[in-house]
Amino acid sequence: MSIPFTHLTKLYIDGAWVAADGASEAVLNPASEAVIGHAPVGDSVSADAAIAAARQAFDNGPWPRLSMAERADYMRRMHGALVVRREQIAALIIAEVGCSQGVTYAMQVDMPLAHVLTAIDQSLHNDARQIPVDATVNPFNPAGPMILGSGSIEREPIGVVAGITGYNFPFLLNLAKVFPALLAGNTLVLKPSPFTPYSALLFGLIAEEIGLPKGVLNIVTGGAEVGSLLSSDPRVDMVSFTGSEAVGVSIMSQAAATLKRVHLELGGKSALIVRPDADIQATALGAIAGLTVNAGQGCALLTRFVVHNSVREQFVQIAKAVASQMKIGNPADPSVVMGPLIRESQRGKVEHFVASGRDAGATLVCGGGRPAGLAKGFFSDITLFDDVRNDMSIAQEEIFGPVGVTIGFDTDEEAIAIANDSRYGLNGGIATADAATAYQMARRIRAGSVYLNGGGGKMPYAPIGGYKRSGIGREFGPDWLREFTEEKSIIYPIGR
Repeated sequence: MSIPFTHLTKLYIDGAWVAADGASEAVLNPASEAVIGHAPVGDSVSADAAIAAARQAFDNGPWPRLSMAERADYMRRMHGALVVRREQIAALIIAEVGCSQGVTYAMQVDMPLAHVLTAIDQSLHNDARQIPVDATVNPFNPAGPMILGSGSIEREPIGVVAGITGYNFPFLLNLAKVFPALLAGNTLVLKPSPFTPYSALLFGLIAEEIGLPKGVLNIVTGGAEVGSLLSSDPRVDMVSFTGSEAVGVSIMSQAAATLKRVHLELGGKSALIVRPDADIQATALGAIAGLTVNAGQGCALLTRFVVHNSVREQFVQIAKAVASQMKIGNPADPSVVMGPLIRESQRGKVEHFVASGRDAGATLVCGGGRPAGLAKGFFSDITLFDDVRNDMSIAQEEIFGPVGVTIGFDTDEEAIAIANDSRYGLNGGIATADAATAYQMARRIRAGSVYLNGGGGKMPYAPIGGYKRSGIGREFGPDWLREFTEEKSIIYPIGR
């Protein structure tokens, strides 16, 4: 059966489909290892053409000069065209990412589509501000009449944006570049992961359908060669990247020479603090369920379980029992809870960390290998460690797989210190019956978000981003578009 959007064999540049000099690469279904299509592979020539098209469209095209309401109308039509293709997009993600159907529909497709609709609504609120009127002495004629002055503070698009995205939530990540960048009046060059090219190329079809002016959205696939050019080229004004810490460091370094704006949403090693008064059964269930989300390939997942020593054994045993009941397999089966990792290279990385945890003296509670009966596909067991010290590599490094580590604590102060003892600061969680204490603790956790007892659902107005090496800037939330704009003061005399 043909997978939706895998017929796209060209790049989308300057409003047209352009061949990638005959280069193509097989895209695999990570659950079956079958080839789902041969995607175009861009290079520095195609990236250069995309940058030139975006530059021309920004400097001389109509897009930046449209009103916010006019741009919002385009983006609302883009949203509608994506909603109509909901089933096709989900089918693509299941095959391209290997994500289970429940997670795909809820988190990969429906939630991001709802969030960008909120962003469109928010964009229509004019946030230009008036500078207070002020009477001042004329510095060139101090004895003469005073000057009455005022002005306005405006926001303008930053220019050409390069959006570079990872493989784990590709449709969501591409949406999170396309919608705010374009709503704010920028033009965009979008580069997806080589593992998930079709989740980006499909936006070319949508751009054509809604009549987006040429050059406003350009989509170029490829590897490090393309990414390096986008990060270093002086014609690019901003790079917005979602992916690993190591690549984020590289992008920031490459961008430094041209002093371009850098927006980074990077990795995490987020802690779930389980206080002694928590509902241990529900918390352990939620902890393991979190590990299964996209096979643990999520930067904001809670993978460090910081559990009070009085309930740690109970938590671990319940978590072990829950893990044994989770169905792992091909997400083409709707009853599957967890699919595979994206590629063999990622499974090798996970298995390396599992071995390092054993070698460091942590206790392997469950998992640690590959599920039985799955000869094809890049599957990994749900793995849980106990007796973990926070200085172990499995407690400090982002594994990006279904691996959880359990660390004991005796006091709230100790729990906060463990949670903050990380170079990352993306997310966090606290499970407790004492909401007031949890709130006070959350204020002290150095992370971009903290969920108390699982949080409150989708929260489309909540910004997402990290402290420390988890990134720079925020996505979603009321100030999302500000990340893609410049602030300008316009000063003028009044009263004459």
